[in-house]
Amino acid sequence: MAPPPATPLLDRVRIPADMRNLSAEQLKQLAQEVRAETIHAVSQTGGHLGASLGVVELTVAVHAIFETPRDRLIWDVGHQAYPHKILTGRRDRIRTLRQEGGLSGFTRRSESEYDPFGAAHSSTSISAGLGMAVARDLKGDNRHVIAVIGDGSMSAGMAYEAMNNAGAEKARLIVILNDNDMSIATPVGAMSAYLSRVVSSRPFLSVRELMGKVAKRFPRPIERTARKAEEFARGLLTGGTLFEELGFYYVGPIDGHDLDHLLPVLRNLRDADETHPILLHVVTQKGKGYAPAEASADKYHGVQKFNVVTGEQQKAPPGPPSYTKVFANALIAEAEADERVVAINAAMPAGTGLDLFARRFPKRCFDVGIAEQHAVTFAAGMATEGLKPFCAIYSTFLQRAYDQVVHDVALQSLPVRFAMDRAGLVGADGATHAGSFDVAFLGCLPNMVLMAAADEAELAHMVATAAAIDDRPSGFRYPRGEGFGVPVPARGTPLEIGRGRVLREGTGIAILSYGARLAECMKAADELAARGLSTTVADARFAKPLDAALVERLARNHEVLITIEEGSVGGFGSFVAQHLAWKGLLDGQVKFRPMVLPDAFIDHAAPKVQYDQAGLNARHIVAAALSALGVAELKAQPARA
Repeated sequence: MAPPPATPLLDRVRIPADMRNLSAEQLKQLAQEVRAETIHAVSQTGGHLGASLGVVELTVAVHAIFETPRDRLIWDVGHQAYPHKILTGRRDRIRTLRQEGGLSGFTRRSESEYDPFGAAHSSTSISAGLGMAVARDLKGDNRHVIAVIGDGSMSAGMAYEAMNNAGAEKARLIVILNDNDMSIATPVGAMSAYLSRVVSSRPFLSVRELMGKVAKRFPRPIERTARKAEEFARGLLTGGTLFEELGFYYVGPIDGHDLDHLLPVLRNLRDADETHPILLHVVTQKGKGYAPAEASADKYHGVQKFNVVTGEQQKAPPGPPSYTKVFANALIAEAEADERVVAINAAMPAGTGLDLFARRFPKRCFDVGIAEQHAVTFAAGMATEGLKPFCAIYSTFLQRAYDQVVHDVALQSLPVRFAMDRAGLVGADGATHAGSFDVAFLGCLPNMVLMAAADEAELAHMVATAAAIDDRPSGFRYPRGEGFGVPVPARGTPLEIGRGRVLREGTGIAILSYGARLAECMKAADELAARGLSTTVADARFAKPLDAALVERLARNHEVLITIEEGSVGGFGSFVAQHLAWKGLLDGQVKFRPMVLPDAFIDHAAPKVQYDQAGLNARHIVAAALSALGVAELKAQPARA
């Protein structure tokens, strides 16, 4: 393990106030030390390195110029906030990032007063910032609100909705567009920096307002000429016109790694009397200052622990393929057999496995950007024309498109297939990325078929099943990480809709699993058998339509029926309870115990720890069964007929 870097200046900075008497040269040194500290910390914890390295200078500059936390600084998504955390009193805990009991990998209100808004889903910063700015004005306060948003996040409609509202409100809000990928504009040299300093200065702002009023009194051709001249002078030919039309005063682009450019422009924006929202366009490089990240295709966006010197990431020992890869291969197999199969993702091609699909079928794979709402309705449009769209979106991100799922897909009974990765608890990304709610929010919709994969072979079969369903929408969920090592067929076989399976026959206790807790159910059954309790284990496979015959048989033939799922209340267990209640099978005939995720957000930790905290591991199933039977102590019991 590499020793911590020498950071003599950073050692003197505990909070941003400690930076505000430093010279520009000292701030440059501080930025280098923050970068080194970030690299070393993430090498020990893993996390989102590339984005954080790209905003080191910007982070230093904003905290040095503005009076945070009184001035509100909002980071969109939050995965670029590691330097921010180092500079805001959390350096002593930075090597606990994403670890159990440690710092969140994203911004979090409960963690620090320097995090005024929590974010781990993208494109929320401008809306939140506008809300804060309006609240400030209504309360008569006087503080700045700064929202930093990446160009990727600007692909979401919510960002433009917020900008349109901010422009109409004429809110005093500063939005910093961190352009590190799309390269909206390229001139970031000395002339652009000079123009940005000029147009962000108070004299220019005043002249601009005056000239705007004067120009309106000119004949229309002269007014148009005056406006074009101003646009040219302000560099708007590079891309600012769009933001100007939304009501923002555009400044930039400037080099986001050059403090000689950043500091004076930010100082000008801080001191301006502008009553309109301002957009500062800075161009940065993900992974800046760390050669392995700069050379990597993904700029080390998300990394495991790594060697600081070589950049080599730690690799887990070889194991079963991930569910994500199994899904990708299964979808490729379906696409090879049916040219109507197409795939859509929302800026997550690698995360969803569709990068593999895109290599095989580049013209049949569509990355729509961070735009889940559009992705769903786009897929619905394809379905109306006879294509077979698979919309691959993490469970937690599909929440962002719920209206489209209801109105554009379910209501019209269109055969869009939702592939929901990251079902259940997800480890280091914590509650913001957990797939906790999809069974509940999709299960209440008419015309929806819902499946959950118990293992990787089942996932392949469910991909094939979804491909075969051509008269209504369907969805299948599967967890993050590796499978169990079961053999996976080259192509899945469609399952009978609404039919589960029984893996072990017993007499006293029935455990009905929905999803990947099935292995824990089998462990629990072994332990119960060792205690003399005969146990049936079944895999529901489907939440909708429910296998009513299986559910009724389990309830009638067993003293205890336990359902278990990796989701919230209101999901599979609720569907089972509803059915049993109307069949009169809960009228004293069976002791029913639905096991679900607790009514709480579960913090980041190893998945096994999270499921232990959630009470969904084998020992909890055993305890639930014994409790239902009235067994106070864990001791062997006679088998029940």
